Amino acid sequence: MVEAIKAAYVFPGQESHYVGMGRDLYVHYASARNVFDEVDRILGFSLSRLCFEGPEEDLRQTINVQPAVMVTSVACLRAAQEASNNALPAPTFIAGHDVGTYTALVATDAIGLADAVRLIRERGRLMNEAGQRTAGGMVSMSGLDIETFQDVCFSTGAEIAYIDAPDQVTIAGTQESLTKARRLAQIKGARRLTPLRVNGPFNSSLMESALERLRNALAEFTFNKPSVPIIANVTGQPLTDPEAIKEELVSQIVRPVQWQQSIETMIARGVTTFFEMGPGEILTRLIKRISPGAQIFNVSSAQAISELARWRRG
Repeated sequence: MVEAIKAAYVFPGQESHYVGMGRDLYVHYASARNVFDEVDRILGFSLSRLCFEGPEEDLRQTINVQPAVMVTSVACLRAAQEASNNALPAPTFIAGHDVGTYTALVATDAIGLADAVRLIRERGRLMNEAGQRTAGGMVSMSGLDIETFQDVCFSTGAEIAYIDAPDQVTIAGTQESLTKARRLAQIKGARRLTPLRVNGPFNSSLMESALERLRNALAEFTFNKPSVPIIANVTGQPLTDPEAIKEELVSQIVRPVQWQQSIETMIARGVTTFFEMGPGEILTRLIKRISPGAQIFNVSSAQAISELARWRRG
């Protein structure tokens, strides 16, 4: 029975962005249109146009792409709820990949959309400034076990930034350390070494200069207890305490995203079905690799939402 589903909602991070994201949602769903219009009013410029039309060079700037991915993800959630007449399976847990955590906060009413947009734009600004100081980046790679990836980082000065699947990580560091790490990882047999479209070595110690300023920014906002436990990136464990959530938001910019552990935590607690709400399919692909038996619905477009609504009715 559909009613017996134990579900989780997951929200992607900034690497899922692309020019055109959310445009079809804006056209077809009033709830999604309201989200984009509200964020445009809050920011005082058309973030929606940047999402829909680009240019890519402007969209991928950290200060823009983080709120852009969040607003698109919230629009996906609201549109899916509208299309299903709020009959989607209620989530037992909610999780976001890195910046997706802020979408999770909105989805659980831990903070409102307006506060989340202001906060995430400030986060993007601080991370961009920290990234400019180091001129670093991030590289996704697969094909080795975690211990070997750790050895590669130890030998080259890079750091693991995401642990995404049993044989897939993303590393962060200066350009020099990344060059050395890529060369060594290839020698050891790594595959699909792909630079991320980001403006700095995020989720690493090279973001240290942003820590206290982000902590100060967070102190200006009031957080509520989330309606559903949020799985922390740093520990892969559920969070419900507002102060613990704030500390998670600070820590995650300098510590790796434990995405594999986050998914395994939810599965161990009975989750069988995941709904990825937001642009792209990165989390859908990762969850399939972590747990091939899980049921996964990707909710990234108007077409996907229509198919989801038909599934609910059928």
